[in-house]
Amino acid sequence: MKIANEIREFKNVINGNLLSSSGGHLDSIDPSTGKVWATIPCGTKEDAELAVETANEAFVDWSSLVPTDRATYLRKVGDYIVQHGEELAALETQDNGWVFRETQYGLIPSLASFWYDAAGATAIASKGETVQLGTTCTGYTLREPFGVVVGIIPWNAPLFTFTIKAAYALAAGNTVIIKPSELASVASLRYGELINAILPPGVLNVVSGLGNEVGETLVRHPKVKKVSLTGSGGTAKAIANSTAENPKPMILELGGKSPNIVFEDADLDKAAYGVSLNGIFSGNAGQFCVGGSRILIQRSIFDKMITKMKNLLNEQIQFGHTMNPISTMGPIANAAQYEKVCDYIAIGKEEGGEIIYGGRHGGVTLLPEHPELADGYWVEPTLIQVDNNSLRICQEEIFGPVATVIPFDTEEEAVAIANDTSYGLGAGIWTSDLNRTQRLIRQIESGNVWVNTYRRVGPELPFGGVKESGFGTDSILEYTREKTCYIESE
Repeated sequence: MKIANEIREFKNVINGNLLSSSGGHLDSIDPSTGKVWATIPCGTKEDAELAVETANEAFVDWSSLVPTDRATYLRKVGDYIVQHGEELAALETQDNGWVFRETQYGLIPSLASFWYDAAGATAIASKGETVQLGTTCTGYTLREPFGVVVGIIPWNAPLFTFTIKAAYALAAGNTVIIKPSELASVASLRYGELINAILPPGVLNVVSGLGNEVGETLVRHPKVKKVSLTGSGGTAKAIANSTAENPKPMILELGGKSPNIVFEDADLDKAAYGVSLNGIFSGNAGQFCVGGSRILIQRSIFDKMITKMKNLLNEQIQFGHTMNPISTMGPIANAAQYEKVCDYIAIGKEEGGEIIYGGRHGGVTLLPEHPELADGYWVEPTLIQVDNNSLRICQEEIFGPVATVIPFDTEEEAVAIANDTSYGLGAGIWTSDLNRTQRLIRQIESGNVWVNTYRRVGPELPFGGVKESGFGTDSILEYTREKTCYIESE
């Protein structure tokens, strides 16, 4: 799809209407060029409050629908998203740099799958249990929606996180307000506009703006009954502080520092691809919370694995225009994150790490044949070999195409290194030993474990973390609460 050169204007979606904001607008930057390509509303407290009141009013009718009727709406949303898939994929690509070959062929079909799955789950959200408590008393439980649910989504995968929050919350009978990151709101605003062509007014609203005004107003509001965040630990703490006087249940899907462990008995070709191209050096430049940013390799195969990984990177990584289908890795999504990633590469060298692949950054350096991309936020895939897991680059989330490579000797040592972090979102194990697989799945402190694959997710299974990676999952029952009832008859 060709993207027009003029600066495009996008608006909030409240009560089915497209609205500007009295707060003016914010610029949206194309990270591949560093240039403004669109504007979004700089939402105000009044915008957020209007969205809450609207969603609260819409809740009465939406929650009263029988599950099959809500399911019909959600299936239509899935169908409509597919019809507009190319447009949405292009907007996501230009908004945060995730290459078009992945947003079009990987992201959009997965979004539709989640809407269809949510449609099928509407009945689950309405089922309770019955217990006979003697000859005259019956007890049972009901599942009810919370009411207005706020979904706060990040800049690295807006459409995906928008979908998993909105689809299941709506399936359970809640109404929803999505607050996208001000650093990547365009695709979400258009997504909300499209969905509102299907749903009744007010059932789904999208309000862009700064977190300290729009976000804080939403999470503090007494008519907001649940909050689901995908984001940083700092944002989670801010939300917890904001809701201290008006507590409400939360789902928190936060950061990670995931280990990807390769044993000597693994299929090394498959493992090399899994820990490099699929594990961290992705189409959105390693900017995903579950990225396998600590690659642990058994010492007996260390050199062989490094050679295989380098060969893959040389053969497969292709920089260029993000809309070009041959481009395999995009830029860092925004200027602040670009500076952070570059700083961590420098920190790695200062800490004694050895850059064994990559390390360069900047459009001028990496794309000299494309002067139009010179100001983009480009970072080369970078491998830093270390011997000490206590280094900052091993403990702190970098959120970019940078991975530490750590040798180990024994299974016990691998587990100790894997668990030596405050995070617990994902982990990968590459081995042909089934007994080892069973042991490590239990021993590794992580909400998700992949064996001989990595980063495979879908609506069939929950996705969540432990420790500082958060708690709860964006699944159907998380968006319902149980009510216990007793009936005594004479």
